[in-house]
Formats: sequence, C-alpha cells, structure tokens
Amino acid sequence: MSNIRGNVFALMVATLSIFSLGIMNMANAATAEDLDKDSRQALQTLYKSNSLAKDISRTAKAILVFPNIVKAGLVFGGSYGEGELIKGSTVVDYYNSVSGSWGLQAGAQSYGYAVFLMTDEAVQYIEKTDGWEIGVGPTIVVVDEGIAKNLSTSSLKEDAYAFIFSQQGLMAGVTIEGTKITPIKR
Repeated sequence: MSNIRGNVFALMVATLSIFSLGIMNMANAATAEDLDKDSRQALQTLYKSNSLAKDISRTAKAILVFPNIVKAGLVFGGSYGEGELIKGSTVVDYYNSVSGSWGLQAGAQSYGYAVFLMTDEAVQYIEKTDGWEIGVGPTIVVVDEGIAKNLSTSSLKEDAYAFIFSQQGLMAGVTIEGTKITPIKR
C-alpha cells in the first residue's frame, strides 16, 4: 500500500513540476515578436493538416490563436498559454488562455488551438469584455473529425469555430469549455 502512495505522490510531483515549468517558461519567453512568429507558424501547421480550417480562415472576421497551451493535472489540473487576436494580417491584441479542472485526470500535455470568429458581434464581444469564458457569450463549436465531415464554408452558422491541433503528451482528451481568455499587455 505504501508503494502505491509513493508512486501516486511521485506522479503528482512530476506532473505539477512539468506544469509549473511550462507556465514559467511561457510567461518569461513570450515576447510580442515570439508570439507573432509562433502564432503564424501554428496557423500554417493547422492549415496544412486541416483544409476546412484554411477555408474558414478566408471568411473569418478575426482569429484568436494560441500556439502552445500547457496542461497538467493529477485530480486537480490546469492549463495556460498565450496567444493573439489577428484581423486580416494585423495583430490586434494579445491574450492568455487559462483553465482549471478537477476530477479523474493524470498527466501532462501541450497543444494549440485557434478560434475563428465569424461575426462582427463575436469580435466585438472579445474586444470589449475584460475576458471571455468559453461557453458564455458567442456560440462556439469545437471542430473535431466528426463535425468536420458535415461542415463546409457554406453551412457555417455559428459565431465561432475552434480547432485544436499539435496535441502532444500523456493526458487523454482536450476541452476548451470553461477556458478563460483575458487580454494581456505585450
């Protein structure tokens, strides 16, 4: 029994260490120039792997892109990353993405996500609020393989579409529901 407790404690310490290091790294390294470069590179990676995302980008009013989110948890977990709002080819503002969770979870992972804002109202909501909790405000659809099969640029009806990409790590699944997106200075 003590061996199991020791293994659980070691996993918890390792998970929290990975999460803490990831957050500190991103907080220290993300200059505006780094974030611009990483965001544009992340979008190109997404477009190469998902033609629907590329098609949607042509009609989107703006794109919120978070090139690197770090998520870790052992019963309690959280995620953090920084990104930017792009209109056309212009970076309008910078944001962070933060979430917390609890439940049956163990591990760490990194991923990126992009939210394609399809209406002027959705863009205005992001720009005028002090933060956006996904699931409150503009209607957002997380596009997975099942949804992508039935979606085309002519059938877009929601305020926003999110694509998750570049998943790496040892944690099952990614959700952005309940994520808080807040403006930051860069």
